Amino acid sequence: MELKKSPKADIEKKKSIFLQIGLIATLVVVLVAFEWKQYERIDYDLGTFEMDNIEEEDIPITRPEDPPPPPPPEPSTELIIVDDDVEIDDDFKIDVEATIETVVREFVPIVQEEEDVDEDYIFEIVEENPEYPGGQEAMMRYLRDNIRYPVIAREAGIAGSVFVTFVVERDGSVTNVQVIRGIGGGCDEEAVRVVRNMPKWKPGKQRNQPVRVQYRMPIRFVLN
Repeated sequence: MELKKSPKADIEKKKSIFLQIGLIATLVVVLVAFEWKQYERIDYDLGTFEMDNIEEEDIPITRPEDPPPPPPPEPSTELIIVDDDVEIDDDFKIDVEATIETVVREFVPIVQEEEDVDEDYIFEIVEENPEYPGGQEAMMRYLRDNIRYPVIAREAGIAGSVFVTFVVERDGSVTNVQVIRGIGGGCDEEAVRVVRNMPKWKPGKQRNQPVRVQYRMPIRFVLN
C-alpha cells in the first residue's frame, strides 16, 4: 500500500522561515545584552543631628524700687512756759436758763380728690368684680334650667365647653355677648342666647363707682 503524504505537512518548505525567525531572536538577545547597564550603588551618609542641651536661665524681672518713706520727726523736748496773767472777772455770770418756744401748728387734713371714672371705658380688672345675683350657685342653677341642648349636637354626639365673653354694664345688664371658642352643632348660638337672657348682675366697681367690666365664662354642654 503506497503512503500518501499531504503537501501541507511538508516541513522542508518552511525551513527557511524558521531559520529567519531564529536569527532575528538571537540578534535581539545580543542587542539587549550590549545595551544592559549596571550602575554601582553609592551609599550616601546623611550624618547625625546632635542638639546641645542648653539650660534655660531665669532672668529676674526688674522693677522700679519705691523710695523709702521719710523718717518720722524727732520729738521735741523743749518746754514752752506761758505766763498765766489772764484775770477773770468775778462778776462774770453764765446764764444757764434757756427759753423754749413752743410752736403750735394747726393740723390740716389732706383731702384726696377722687378722679372721675370714664363711663365708656371697659375694665378687665377692677377692685370689686361683678357678681350674678345670688352668687355662683344661683348662676349655675340658672344655666342648668335654661339651656336647651341642640338636637343637631345631640344626634352628632357633640359635647364640650363654649367660652363666651360679655360686658356687665354700670346698671348690671349684660351686653356685647360673643363666643371666644365654640364647639359647633348649635351649641354656640344656644350659649349666646342663655347669656343674653340673664337677669341683671351686681355691677363691678372701681373707686366705689360702678363701671363697665369685661367678663368671661365657660358654658358646658354634657350629654346624658
